[in-house]
Amino acid sequence: MRRPTPRTGLMALAAAALTPGLLAAAPAGAAHPSPVRGAHVLPANDGWASADGGTTGGAGADAAHTYTVATWDEFKQALKDGGDAPKVVKVRGTLDGMGGRSCEDYAVGGYTLDAYLAAYDPRTWGTAPPSGPQEEARAASAAAQGEQVRAYVPANTTIVGLGHGARVLGGSLQIKDTDNVVVRGITFEDAFDCFPQWDPTDGDSGAWNSEYDNLVVHGSTHVWIDHNTFTDGRRPDSGQPLHYGQLYQQHDGELDVVRGADLVTVSWNAFTDHDKTLMIGNSDGAGATDRGKLRVTLHHNLFRDVVERAPRVRFGRVDAYNNHFVVAQHGYAYSFGIGIESQLVAEKNTFALPDGVGAAKILKKWKDAPVTTRHNYVNGAPVDLLAAHNAANPANPLRAGAGWTPVLRTRVDSPRVVPALVTGRAGAPHRR
Repeated sequence: MRRPTPRTGLMALAAAALTPGLLAAAPAGAAHPSPVRGAHVLPANDGWASADGGTTGGAGADAAHTYTVATWDEFKQALKDGGDAPKVVKVRGTLDGMGGRSCEDYAVGGYTLDAYLAAYDPRTWGTAPPSGPQEEARAASAAAQGEQVRAYVPANTTIVGLGHGARVLGGSLQIKDTDNVVVRGITFEDAFDCFPQWDPTDGDSGAWNSEYDNLVVHGSTHVWIDHNTFTDGRRPDSGQPLHYGQLYQQHDGELDVVRGADLVTVSWNAFTDHDKTLMIGNSDGAGATDRGKLRVTLHHNLFRDVVERAPRVRFGRVDAYNNHFVVAQHGYAYSFGIGIESQLVAEKNTFALPDGVGAAKILKKWKDAPVTTRHNYVNGAPVDLLAAHNAANPANPLRAGAGWTPVLRTRVDSPRVVPALVTGRAGAPHRR
């Protein structure tokens, strides 16, 4: 992992350097300042990313390392310039991760979807993993797209939307093996895979698997993700075709925190219109790298019309409070996924459930692990989420008591005000 530039003194000075006249940290009980006009240093005690020195991003960046970018190529170049020196990258307008090209422009080796479908039709190919010329061409085409749409963020970087309407379209932000990163005020829309892979062994009938999260935190520490919007946007899953009887899935996650990542705060974001939304820990077999890490705080986020993984947790100590969930009438699977050795605390969250969807669906047991649920509300009334789950699943109950008590919080709001508060303030700045 790349080591950060020393941050001594930056917590107190950085915001004034970035935005004169604004303080570095909001006092306890105050909302985060808007990314349009606010500071870009994580307030003290604001979740796991405030531990062990805090998160300052590009605070203290000089003029030579402060960039305003309006294209994806400019954005990627700004991230490369100056190595790990503190930098601030301001995003203006829409950055097109595909560079104005189509999927066909990245296809190589004779790949076409029609040829791929003909080659691996289960009626003739069977259930063996795809191999041969079309699979090789698909993999090479995917590599070409991946080179274009992935952008890697170095240490000591702040990425912030400039004004209203800052957007990354079709790109995938990679915070990989680094430290001290802030991302604020951006809409991440439709990171999509032009070349999904067919896996005939996935599930009972096979499945299409895709790459590219909108944003992934991979093996990194001290990351603050605040006031962003994540959405499928122009390419909803509902508009995708079926191939081999299965949804042709071109999306992966909206946000993943994986592979030994640690000390992450995710606050005041909007996660919308997606299937597999937010995963913390990506493998039951990753205990060697993930055990004792994956400490993540989720607060004041809006989850609207998402199917599952809000979040799904393995190994991590996750503090989820004051989040608001608006569940769609159809397709909902669960919100909190309880995975191997996870320790989730879910407190003072609120859920708007439609008719026919009960509170018992909010928790999903993947593996035996303890969970703490306190003072959560469903449709305006307090509900014991753990009791609701266990009453509906007497043969497969969850255990109470995550075994730790969160202390890194700056504000905890009453669940009575959370729906209006979060709906009104979460997500990237936009014109109202």
